[in-house]
Amino acid sequence: MGHEWDVHTAVEATPDGFSAELDPGWVVGGGVNGGYLLGVIGRAIGETVPAKPDPLAVSAFYVSASRPGPATVRTRVVRDGGSTATVAAELAQGEDTRITALATYGDLSRLPDDVRTTAVEPQLPPVEECFAMSTAPDTPPLMERFDMRLDPSCLGWALGQPSGRGLLQAWFRMADGRDPDPVQLLMVLDSLPPVSFDLGQMGWAPTLELTAHVRAVPAPGWLKVSHRTRNVAGGMFEEDCEVWDSAGRLVAQSRQLARLPRPA
Repeated sequence: MGHEWDVHTAVEATPDGFSAELDPGWVVGGGVNGGYLLGVIGRAIGETVPAKPDPLAVSAFYVSASRPGPATVRTRVVRDGGSTATVAAELAQGEDTRITALATYGDLSRLPDDVRTTAVEPQLPPVEECFAMSTAPDTPPLMERFDMRLDPSCLGWALGQPSGRGLLQAWFRMADGRDPDPVQLLMVLDSLPPVSFDLGQMGWAPTLELTAHVRAVPAPGWLKVSHRTRNVAGGMFEEDCEVWDSAGRLVAQSRQLARLPRPA
């Protein structure tokens, strides 16, 4: 048996595309976690253009909530050029489209390893001083997949005292110790609790659209993940995410638009 991530995102080629089995361990709120679903799509795209296995840019529209069980991923190569390929993909369950996506893939190992940034790496307390989400009561099945340690300064929402800053940040790794790779970063970008929690808006915040950029192959070890929001309008909020690897490099970024949780 391989690592949990590899088993749960496995796809099998069929005459109509790829088949997948969405695992119930990724359920959160009213459906299956969007980052996990993007990882399943990412695996199918990588097998469609195997010479270009890594996501560089992915834009996904979440059409309807997914449920655990069988799913189909259909891919279509829009263009396969020298160093990149653009692929359209759709994840469906029965007659229902769940996600439609457009992605540019390449081979990150063949690109210059020259990550340079003016962005500021998140400052977190040591891992052992951060709050382990696995110890919280009534956590969704999703959180059992991770070893996630939240910055104590971002925990006010759990005590009924959200800061209102619109900021969550944490140390992150998989519970079974699997080191991150470029496709897995698509999931990491949507792994923390919704940043709307820090605004006092608790509950499931379904994603409408998510755009991810993967900038480099992550180094082994712990990741630092930061989620921010600056604007709430029309019952929706944006969530900007950064993922930093153990070498101190900004290796993935995303912005998503999500609905605010409905009032209880």
